[in-house]
Amino acid sequence: MAKKSMVEREKKRQRLVKQYAAQRAALKAIISDESKPMEERFRASLKLAKLPRNSSATRLHNRCQLTGRPHAYYRKLKLSRIAMRELGSAGQIPGLVKSSW
Repeated sequence: MAKKSMVEREKKRQRLVKQYAAQRAALKAIISDESKPMEERFRASLKLAKLPRNSSATRLHNRCQLTGRPHAYYRKLKLSRIAMRELGSAGQIPGLVKSSW
């Protein structure tokens, strides 16, 4: 089980990303628009830098829904390998069979 503080920190980041997504997209559109004057693009880049760091989507890290484990994460199931193995052994994941020989 991951530390609760780390899981909560990740939830806070997800909230911030969702909250600032439209604002960040608008500023990035202004910055990348070559037809706009250089001063306006520079002001937009300064505004983008003033936004919280954790509002950037690149700071998000995938975590297991059950345990909060950040490593060995399967995106399709949103589970870590350990949680997936336990659920697979219990027969709770359709189509997953734990191999044994």
